[in-house]
Amino acid sequence: MSTNHGSRRAVVLGTLAALALGATACGSSGGGDPLGGGSATGSPAASGAGAGSTVVVGSANFPENVLLGSIYSQALKAKGVKVEEKFNIGSREVLYGQLQSGSLSVLPEYNGSLLAYLDAKSTAATTEEVNAALTKTLPAALGILDSSPAEDKDSLSVTQENADKYGLKSIADLTAKAGEFTIGGPPEFKSRREQQLKDVYGLNFKEWKPTGDATANALKDGTIQVGNVFTTDPKIPQLKLVPLTDPKNLFGAQNVTPLVNKAGVNPTATAALNAVSAKLDTAGLTALMKRVAIDKDDPSAVAKDWLKANGLG
Repeated sequence: MSTNHGSRRAVVLGTLAALALGATACGSSGGGDPLGGGSATGSPAASGAGAGSTVVVGSANFPENVLLGSIYSQALKAKGVKVEEKFNIGSREVLYGQLQSGSLSVLPEYNGSLLAYLDAKSTAATTEEVNAALTKTLPAALGILDSSPAEDKDSLSVTQENADKYGLKSIADLTAKAGEFTIGGPPEFKSRREQQLKDVYGLNFKEWKPTGDATANALKDGTIQVGNVFTTDPKIPQLKLVPLTDPKNLFGAQNVTPLVNKAGVNPTATAALNAVSAKLDTAGLTALMKRVAIDKDDPSAVAKDWLKANGLG
């Protein structure tokens, strides 16, 4: 997600940025209960929306985040929670404010991308480190629930042809060629990551292009030479793209994680969302995204099938 995961798919999210949507499976989030103020992560909130309140589930404006929003929405409905859906809103920059104001109650986020948005200087890399940092950084009104093992990480990807031609295996290998290469990604990728790529890897690209959902195709047709493609994108194997390794952990953990307005969720909603996180893994999310992005199946139908298969629908 995201890149960002909040941007795409975007996608990290990516809002989402993310959105966020080739990833390492990690366990549930650690640290204190973001809704209860100190006990185990994911425990029901001590307070929250009343039984008759409506939970407003939002999503960023990229296919994976819409899919995740639909999974959250339908999981909540299956537990008798009243739900309103507000999907395809925009990037994290828009969504975050709506969550703070209470216009949204729940958002599928990507923990690493969210932390980078809130604290660009954070060096947290693992799921546990990222979630601990988020718990300290988020304003009092917001919290995270359990992170899923599913990760949709930002990557800098190249074609197999260019990987072979220039000996590209890691992001660090781009140093000698970046000045000749055009990089593409979601519209907000440049503002979010240009300075970090300079600081961490010393990369100064010839040009930045906002390629959005077409980034993978832009790599294939040569419009760009490096692309911010998210690791659950089924076009990576389809187009034979190569995500470069990230030895300095610029992108960090990118676990799919519910971000909530604490006043907007009650214990029933919290438990339903944590149950989704417990079942969602990277391989499963990648398979779901193939149905959405390649087969063009309706995200709500794909979400319904996954929830039923996992005993949550």
